[in-house]
Amino acid sequence: MCVGLSAKVIEVSDGTAVVDASGARRSVSAELIEDLEPGDYVMVHAGAAIARITDDDENESSLLLEGLLK
Repeated sequence: MCVGLSAKVIEVSDGTAVVDASGARRSVSAELIEDLEPGDYVMVHAGAAIARITDDDENESSLLLEGLLK
């Protein structure tokens, strides 16, 4: 099973994005998503932003993750 985490894009530069996932900031590859901008939400897997997601998607995945960690 593959697990992806939702994250908010903080900055984008030269094919790399700094994302915030529940307070943890990481640099990830942004090569797979065109026109990525700060404020966008993405799904991150294996060090790469693999899909742009909506605010609702991010909220749902955060709630599911919190439920799993209880």
